[in-house]
Amino acid sequence: MITTPIGIAMVGFGYWGPNIVRNVVERPEFRLLGLCELDHGRAGDFASRHPGIRTESDFEQLLLDPRVRAVAIATPPRTHHALARQALLAGKHVLVEKPLACSVQEAEELIELAEQRGLVLMPGHTFVYSPAVNKVRELIRSGEVGEVYFVTSSRMNLGLYQSDGVISDLAPHDLSILLYWLERPLTRVSAAAQSIFQLGIPETAFLTVGFAGGATANVQVSWLAPRKMRQMVVVGSRRMVSYEDTSSDEAIRIYDRGLDFCQTQAPATFGEYQLTYRSGDIVVPRIDAAEPLALELEDFAAAIRTGSEPRSNSALGREIVRALEAAHLSMERAGEPIELHGAYEPRMNGRATGDERLPAVIGR
Repeated sequence: MITTPIGIAMVGFGYWGPNIVRNVVERPEFRLLGLCELDHGRAGDFASRHPGIRTESDFEQLLLDPRVRAVAIATPPRTHHALARQALLAGKHVLVEKPLACSVQEAEELIELAEQRGLVLMPGHTFVYSPAVNKVRELIRSGEVGEVYFVTSSRMNLGLYQSDGVISDLAPHDLSILLYWLERPLTRVSAAAQSIFQLGIPETAFLTVGFAGGATANVQVSWLAPRKMRQMVVVGSRRMVSYEDTSSDEAIRIYDRGLDFCQTQAPATFGEYQLTYRSGDIVVPRIDAAEPLALELEDFAAAIRTGSEPRSNSALGREIVRALEAAHLSMERAGEPIELHGAYEPRMNGRATGDERLPAVIGR
Protein backbone atom coordinates (compact mmCIF):
# COMPACT_ATOMS: atom_id res chain seq x y z
CA MET A 1 0.00 0.00 0.00
CA ILE A 2 1.43 3.36 -1.06
CA THR A 3 0.89 6.20 1.41
CA THR A 4 1.49 9.88 0.76
CA PRO A 5 4.44 11.26 2.76
CA ILE A 6 3.55 13.65 5.56
CA GLY A 7 4.54 17.21 4.77
CA ILE A 8 6.73 18.56 7.56
CA ALA A 9 8.49 21.85 8.26
CA MET A 10 11.58 22.32 10.43
CA VAL A 11 11.96 25.15 12.95
CA GLY A 12 15.58 25.80 13.93
CA PHE A 13 18.80 24.68 12.28
CA GLY A 14 21.31 25.09 15.10
CA TYR A 15 22.86 22.19 17.02
CA TRP A 16 20.14 19.51 16.80
CA GLY A 17 18.09 20.72 13.85
CA PRO A 18 20.47 19.34 11.18
CA ASN A 19 20.17 15.85 12.72
CA ILE A 20 16.38 15.98 12.54
CA VAL A 21 16.50 17.27 8.96
CA ARG A 22 18.89 14.50 7.89
CA ASN A 23 16.59 11.84 9.32
CA VAL A 24 13.43 13.45 7.94
CA VAL A 25 14.95 13.47 4.44
CA GLU A 26 15.92 9.80 4.79
CA ARG A 27 12.55 8.60 6.11
CA PRO A 28 9.89 7.60 3.56
CA GLU A 29 7.08 8.71 5.91
CA PHE A 30 7.96 12.40 5.55
CA ARG A 31 8.53 15.04 2.92
CA LEU A 32 10.52 18.09 4.08
CA LEU A 33 8.76 21.23 2.82
CA GLY A 34 10.61 24.06 4.50
CA LEU A 35 12.74 25.55 7.26
CA CYS A 36 12.11 28.49 9.57
CA GLU A 37 15.42 29.96 10.75
CA LEU A 38 16.17 33.52 11.90
CA ASP A 39 19.93 33.24 11.51
CA HIS A 40 20.93 34.02 7.91
CA GLY A 41 24.12 31.97 8.14
CA ARG A 42 22.27 28.85 9.29
CA ALA A 43 19.55 29.37 6.70
CA GLY A 44 22.26 29.62 4.04
CA ASP A 45 23.89 26.42 5.31
CA PHE A 46 20.54 24.62 5.04
CA ALA A 47 19.95 25.97 1.52
CA SER A 48 23.36 24.73 0.36
CA ARG A 49 22.69 21.24 1.73
CA HIS A 50 19.07 21.06 0.57
CA PRO A 51 18.67 23.20 -2.56
CA GLY A 52 15.14 23.82 -3.68
CA ILE A 53 13.58 23.51 -0.22
CA ARG A 54 11.96 26.68 1.04
CA THR A 55 13.44 28.78 3.87
CA GLU A 56 11.56 31.40 5.85
CA SER A 57 12.28 33.75 8.73
CA ASP A 58 8.55 34.11 9.45
CA PHE A 59 7.11 30.94 11.00
CA GLU A 60 3.56 32.00 10.13
CA GLN A 61 4.35 31.80 6.41
CA LEU A 62 5.21 28.11 6.71
CA LEU A 63 2.12 27.43 8.81
CA LEU A 64 -0.08 28.91 6.09
CA ASP A 65 1.07 26.21 3.65
CA PRO A 66 -1.73 23.58 3.60
CA ARG A 67 0.75 20.90 2.55
CA VAL A 68 2.52 21.22 5.91
CA ARG A 69 0.80 18.81 8.31
CA ALA A 70 3.51 18.68 10.96
CA VAL A 71 6.37 20.73 12.35
CA ALA A 72 9.54 19.76 14.19
CA ILE A 73 10.87 22.37 16.63
CA ALA A 74 14.54 22.43 17.65
CA THR A 75 15.03 25.84 19.24
CA PRO A 76 16.04 27.07 22.73
CA PRO A 77 13.71 25.73 25.49
CA ARG A 78 12.36 29.18 26.36
CA THR A 79 10.82 29.37 22.85
CA HIS A 80 9.17 25.93 22.85
CA HIS A 81 5.81 26.93 24.33
CA ALA A 82 5.15 29.85 22.01
CA LEU A 83 6.22 28.03 18.85
CA ALA A 84 4.39 24.79 19.69
CA ARG A 85 1.25 26.72 20.62
CA GLN A 86 1.37 28.65 17.35
CA ALA A 87 1.70 25.42 15.37
CA LEU A 88 -1.12 23.67 17.24
CA LEU A 89 -3.44 26.65 16.73
CA ALA A 90 -2.64 26.36 13.01
CA GLY A 91 -3.75 22.71 13.09
CA LYS A 92 -0.28 21.14 12.81
CA HIS A 93 1.08 18.08 14.59
CA VAL A 94 4.12 18.98 16.69
CA LEU A 95 7.41 17.29 17.54
CA VAL A 96 9.24 19.58 19.96
CA GLU A 97 12.70 18.95 21.34
CA LYS A 98 13.18 18.49 25.06
CA PRO A 99 11.99 19.87 27.32
CA LEU A 100 8.37 20.17 26.25
CA ALA A 101 8.12 23.57 27.96
CA CYS A 102 9.73 25.60 30.73
CA SER A 103 6.92 25.20 33.27
CA VAL A 104 4.20 22.71 34.13
CA GLN A 105 1.59 25.36 33.39
CA GLU A 106 2.97 25.84 29.87
CA ALA A 107 3.19 22.08 29.30
CA GLU A 108 -0.38 21.50 30.42
CA GLU A 109 -1.66 24.31 28.20
CA LEU A 110 -0.01 22.69 25.17
CA ILE A 111 -1.33 19.23 26.09
CA GLU A 112 -4.88 20.52 26.51
CA LEU A 113 -4.71 22.39 23.20
CA ALA A 114 -3.43 19.31 21.35
CA GLU A 115 -6.13 17.10 22.86
CA GLN A 116 -8.89 19.59 22.02
CA ARG A 117 -7.78 19.72 18.40
CA GLY A 118 -6.99 16.03 17.98
CA LEU A 119 -3.32 16.68 17.22
CA VAL A 120 -0.12 14.85 18.14
CA LEU A 121 2.09 16.71 20.62
CA MET A 122 5.31 14.74 21.01
CA PRO A 123 8.35 15.79 23.07
CA GLY A 124 11.65 14.67 21.60
CA HIS A 125 13.00 12.41 24.34
CA THR A 126 15.16 10.47 21.91
CA PHE A 127 16.85 8.17 24.41
CA VAL A 128 13.67 6.15 25.00
CA TYR A 129 14.19 4.86 21.45
CA SER A 130 17.78 3.75 22.06
CA PRO A 131 18.20 -0.02 21.64
CA ALA A 132 20.55 -0.13 24.64
CA VAL A 133 18.12 1.79 26.86
CA ASN A 134 15.36 -0.57 25.80
CA LYS A 135 17.53 -3.59 26.64
CA VAL A 136 17.96 -2.34 30.21
CA ARG A 137 14.22 -1.75 30.45
CA GLU A 138 13.65 -5.31 29.29
CA LEU A 139 15.99 -6.60 32.01
CA ILE A 140 14.13 -4.63 34.67
CA ARG A 141 10.68 -5.65 33.42
CA SER A 142 11.60 -9.33 33.17
CA GLY A 143 12.69 -9.40 36.81
CA GLU A 144 16.29 -10.28 36.01
CA VAL A 145 17.54 -7.20 37.86
CA GLY A 146 15.20 -7.85 40.77
CA GLU A 147 13.97 -5.00 42.92
CA VAL A 148 15.65 -1.78 41.81
CA TYR A 149 17.32 -0.18 44.82
CA PHE A 150 18.86 2.86 43.18
CA VAL A 151 20.36 4.24 39.97
CA THR A 152 23.38 6.48 39.49
CA SER A 153 23.85 8.57 36.38
CA SER A 154 26.67 10.75 35.06
CA ARG A 155 26.21 12.88 31.95
CA MET A 156 29.19 15.17 31.42
CA ASN A 157 31.18 16.85 28.67
CA LEU A 158 33.06 20.06 27.90
CA GLY A 159 30.33 22.47 26.65
CA LEU A 160 28.04 23.30 24.89
CA TYR A 161 27.24 26.37 27.02
CA GLN A 162 23.50 27.14 27.02
CA SER A 163 21.76 30.13 28.58
CA ASP A 164 19.06 27.89 30.08
CA GLY A 165 21.58 26.13 32.36
CA VAL A 166 22.93 22.60 32.53
CA ILE A 167 19.86 21.11 34.25
CA SER A 168 17.46 22.13 31.47
CA ASP A 169 20.04 21.11 28.87
CA LEU A 170 21.19 17.68 30.05
CA ALA A 171 18.96 16.40 32.88
CA PRO A 172 15.91 15.71 30.65
CA HIS A 173 17.87 12.85 29.05
CA ASP A 174 18.49 11.10 32.37
CA LEU A 175 15.01 11.81 33.70
CA SER A 176 13.36 10.39 30.58
CA ILE A 177 15.45 7.21 30.82
CA LEU A 178 14.73 6.81 34.54
CA LEU A 179 10.97 7.25 34.09
CA TYR A 180 11.04 4.85 31.15
CA TRP A 181 12.96 2.22 33.11
CA LEU A 182 11.22 2.46 36.47
CA GLU A 183 7.69 3.20 35.18
CA ARG A 184 6.81 5.03 38.38
CA PRO A 185 6.10 8.70 39.01
CA LEU A 186 8.47 10.99 40.84
CA THR A 187 7.80 11.75 44.51
CA ARG A 188 10.61 14.17 45.38
CA VAL A 189 13.46 16.11 43.79
CA SER A 190 16.43 17.89 45.32
CA ALA A 191 19.20 19.70 43.47
CA ALA A 192 22.46 21.49 44.13
CA ALA A 193 24.39 23.35 41.45
CA GLN A 194 27.34 25.63 40.90
CA SER A 195 27.58 28.67 38.63
CA ILE A 196 31.16 29.53 37.75
CA PHE A 197 31.19 31.79 34.70
CA GLN A 198 27.80 33.48 34.91
CA LEU A 199 25.61 33.93 37.97
CA GLY A 200 22.36 32.02 37.73
CA ILE A 201 23.48 29.73 34.90
CA PRO A 202 24.86 26.58 36.54
CA GLU A 203 27.46 24.55 34.65
CA THR A 204 27.42 21.61 37.08
CA ALA A 205 24.51 20.15 39.02
CA PHE A 206 23.66 17.18 41.23
CA LEU A 207 20.08 15.89 41.45
CA THR A 208 18.56 13.31 43.78
CA VAL A 209 15.16 12.05 42.67
CA GLY A 210 12.82 9.66 44.44
CA PHE A 211 10.17 7.46 42.87
CA ALA A 212 6.96 5.87 44.09
CA GLY A 213 7.86 2.48 45.51
CA GLY A 214 11.11 3.63 47.09
CA ALA A 215 13.72 3.64 44.31
CA THR A 216 16.15 6.59 44.28
CA ALA A 217 18.43 7.99 41.60
CA ASN A 218 21.42 10.31 41.80
CA VAL A 219 22.10 12.31 38.64
CA GLN A 220 25.22 14.36 37.90
CA VAL A 221 25.21 16.68 34.89
CA SER A 222 28.05 18.97 33.88
CA TRP A 223 29.47 21.04 31.04
CA LEU A 224 32.86 21.15 32.74
CA ALA A 225 34.40 17.71 32.34
CA PRO A 226 37.65 16.62 30.64
CA ARG A 227 35.89 13.94 28.60
CA LYS A 228 32.45 12.97 27.44
CA MET A 229 30.66 10.59 29.81
CA ARG A 230 27.19 9.09 29.56
CA GLN A 231 26.99 6.33 32.12
CA MET A 232 24.19 4.89 34.25
CA VAL A 233 24.33 2.06 36.78
CA VAL A 234 21.23 0.20 38.00
CA VAL A 235 21.63 -1.61 41.32
CA GLY A 236 19.03 -4.30 41.92
CA SER A 237 18.47 -7.13 44.37
CA ARG A 238 19.50 -9.79 41.81
CA ARG A 239 21.75 -8.05 39.29
CA MET A 240 23.60 -4.82 38.62
CA VAL A 241 23.55 -3.31 35.13
CA SER A 242 25.82 -0.64 33.67
CA TYR A 243 24.82 1.36 30.60
CA GLU A 244 27.54 3.32 28.77
CA ASP A 245 26.14 5.28 25.87
CA THR A 246 29.56 6.24 24.51
CA SER A 247 30.59 2.59 24.13
CA SER A 248 29.92 1.18 20.66
CA ASP A 249 30.39 -2.53 21.38
CA GLU A 250 29.77 -2.98 25.12
CA ALA A 251 27.01 -0.50 25.88
CA ILE A 252 25.40 -2.88 28.40
CA ARG A 253 27.08 -5.02 31.04
CA ILE A 254 25.10 -7.26 33.39
CA TYR A 255 26.85 -8.09 36.66
CA ASP A 256 25.88 -11.03 38.86
CA ARG A 257 27.21 -9.21 41.88
CA GLY A 258 25.78 -7.96 45.12
CA LEU A 259 25.18 -8.55 48.81
CA ASP A 260 22.80 -11.05 50.36
CA PHE A 261 21.62 -10.37 53.89
CA CYS A 262 20.89 -13.61 55.70
CA GLN A 263 20.54 -14.72 59.30
CA THR A 264 21.52 -17.61 61.49
CA GLN A 265 18.88 -19.68 63.17
CA ALA A 266 16.92 -17.59 65.71
CA PRO A 267 19.37 -14.67 65.78
CA ALA A 268 19.63 -12.96 69.15
CA THR A 269 21.84 -10.05 68.14
CA PHE A 270 22.63 -8.08 64.98
CA GLY A 271 25.99 -9.82 64.83
CA GLU A 272 24.24 -13.10 64.13
CA TYR A 273 23.00 -11.71 60.81
CA GLN A 274 25.45 -12.33 58.00
CA LEU A 275 26.27 -10.48 54.82
CA THR A 276 27.19 -12.72 51.92
CA TYR A 277 29.05 -11.20 49.00
CA ARG A 278 28.04 -12.50 45.60
CA SER A 279 30.42 -12.20 42.63
CA GLY A 280 29.39 -14.11 39.54
CA ASP A 281 29.58 -13.69 35.79
CA ILE A 282 29.59 -10.52 33.71
CA VAL A 283 27.40 -10.74 30.61
CA VAL A 284 27.65 -8.38 27.64
CA PRO A 285 24.45 -8.79 25.59
CA ARG A 286 24.33 -8.13 21.87
CA ILE A 287 22.55 -4.87 21.01
CA ASP A 288 21.08 -4.34 17.56
CA ALA A 289 22.24 -1.13 15.91
CA ALA A 290 19.60 1.51 15.13
CA GLU A 291 19.53 5.30 15.20
CA PRO A 292 17.16 6.42 17.98
CA LEU A 293 16.19 9.62 16.18
CA ALA A 294 15.08 7.66 13.12
CA LEU A 295 12.90 5.45 15.33
CA GLU A 296 11.49 8.53 17.05
CA LEU A 297 10.42 10.02 13.72
CA GLU A 298 8.91 6.70 12.66
CA ASP A 299 6.85 6.75 15.87
CA PHE A 300 5.82 10.36 15.23
CA ALA A 301 4.56 9.43 11.78
CA ALA A 302 2.64 6.43 13.15
CA ALA A 303 0.97 8.62 15.77
CA ILE A 304 -0.13 11.09 13.07
CA ARG A 305 -1.46 8.40 10.76
CA THR A 306 -3.06 5.99 13.22
CA GLY A 307 -3.70 8.01 16.36
CA SER A 308 -1.45 5.70 18.39
CA GLU A 309 0.22 7.02 21.53
CA PRO A 310 3.93 7.66 20.85
CA ARG A 311 6.49 6.18 23.18
CA SER A 312 7.78 9.66 23.96
CA ASN A 313 4.39 11.19 24.70
CA SER A 314 3.10 14.34 26.32
CA ALA A 315 2.53 12.62 29.69
CA LEU A 316 6.22 11.75 29.85
CA GLY A 317 7.13 15.27 28.72
CA ARG A 318 4.98 16.89 31.40
CA GLU A 319 6.48 14.69 34.15
CA ILE A 320 9.99 15.73 33.10
CA VAL A 321 9.02 19.42 33.08
CA ARG A 322 7.60 18.88 36.58
CA ALA A 323 10.92 17.43 37.70
CA LEU A 324 12.91 20.28 36.16
CA GLU A 325 10.65 22.86 37.80
CA ALA A 326 11.13 21.15 41.16
CA ALA A 327 14.91 20.97 40.66
CA HIS A 328 15.17 24.72 40.04
CA LEU A 329 12.99 25.43 43.07
CA SER A 330 15.20 23.16 45.17
CA MET A 331 18.30 25.06 44.02
CA GLU A 332 16.69 28.35 45.07
CA ARG A 333 16.08 26.80 48.51
CA ALA A 334 19.67 25.60 48.99
CA GLY A 335 18.97 21.99 48.03
CA GLU A 336 15.76 21.51 50.00
CA PRO A 337 13.89 18.39 48.76
CA ILE A 338 10.69 19.28 46.91
CA GLU A 339 7.89 16.79 47.51
CA LEU A 340 5.75 15.90 44.50
CA HIS A 341 3.16 13.58 46.03
CA GLY A 342 -0.19 13.65 44.30
CA ALA A 343 0.90 16.09 41.61
CA TYR A 344 0.89 13.57 38.78
CA GLU A 345 -1.78 11.18 37.49
CA PRO A 346 -0.50 8.45 35.16
CA ARG A 347 -2.48 8.05 31.94
CA MET A 348 -3.59 4.88 30.22
CA ASN A 349 -4.96 5.48 26.74
CA GLY A 350 -5.57 9.09 27.64
CA ARG A 351 -7.36 8.36 30.96
CA ALA A 352 -6.13 8.79 34.52
CA THR A 353 -5.55 5.55 36.42
CA GLY A 354 -5.24 4.71 40.09
CA ASP A 355 -2.08 2.71 39.49
CA GLU A 356 1.08 4.36 40.77
CA ARG A 357 3.09 2.87 37.92
CA LEU A 358 3.48 4.93 34.76
CA PRO A 359 1.27 3.66 31.92
CA ALA A 360 2.49 1.21 29.33
CA VAL A 361 2.00 3.86 26.64
CA ILE A 362 5.09 5.63 27.94
CA GLY A 363 7.09 2.77 26.55
CA ARG A 364 5.41 0.31 24.31
